[in-house]
Amino acid sequence: MKPTLLILAAGMGSRYGGLKQMDELGPNGESIIDYSVFDAIRAGFGKVVFVIRPSFADAFKERFESRLKGKIDTEYVFQELENIPEGFKVPEGREKPWGTGHAMLMAKGVIKEPFAIINADDFYGKEAYQSAVDFIRNHPADNEYAMIGYALKNTLSEHGTVSRGVCETDSNGYLEEVTERTKIGWENGKIYFYEGDQKTELTGNEPVSMNFWIFKPSFFDELEKGFINFLKEKGGEKKSEYYFNVRADELIKSGKATTLVIDTNAKWFGVTYKEDKPVVRESLNKLIEKGDYPGKLW
Repeated sequence: MKPTLLILAAGMGSRYGGLKQMDELGPNGESIIDYSVFDAIRAGFGKVVFVIRPSFADAFKERFESRLKGKIDTEYVFQELENIPEGFKVPEGREKPWGTGHAMLMAKGVIKEPFAIINADDFYGKEAYQSAVDFIRNHPADNEYAMIGYALKNTLSEHGTVSRGVCETDSNGYLEEVTERTKIGWENGKIYFYEGDQKTELTGNEPVSMNFWIFKPSFFDELEKGFINFLKEKGGEKKSEYYFNVRADELIKSGKATTLVIDTNAKWFGVTYKEDKPVVRESLNKLIEKGDYPGKLW
């Protein structure tokens, strides 16, 4: 059974100012999603599931169906604020959905095989998808997960500081903890992060999570249990979000699951702000010149 790629594409891009999921960044109008799916197909994925919003569903399908038809199976699921377990209600004044864990749960009914999950607006590199398929083939147990770990130095922005989840692993490469570090950036050729007024140097080789994870379908049941507990505790709040990686961390720390951190030397890049677009275009052109991608994907 071929694995599935689950793409979180329901974000509205408020900081970016539009639907960055469909922004044309490649030389022939390709979006980052196009490159992600292209990489998934050649690595051996058999299906792609998009988590989107009903408000832009028609435009999204019109764009991608014609490109992907006959190349990979596609499914679309919708993240809606009101789609929560029975017995709970949306608090008055809440506008945003419930986070990545909620988005991921929307795919529970259509994914029955091992899968990888990614963000729509992040470029991960072809190596990550092949590593995901290799992991799935070699680690069949239901409670064995994995995460693609990017070297911190390959994820920094030219436009200022970033926040990253820095991973701590055991001697066998299994994840022990993810520590959120804020205000990470270059200073005089070195990398630092700030915590209050305290400045700490990092090597740049630390593995960080960029939300490329590999799960087995049984994770959906664990995710749902966690979401119910989240709603009991924070369901009345207007802005609290439920994250799938937090639930995975709970399972790791309780001994119910393991997560192998798969290191990659690939350079990650993404579009958070419109100012990122020229950098992404230049990066894609360099990869095309190198021969990693054809000039026209489809």
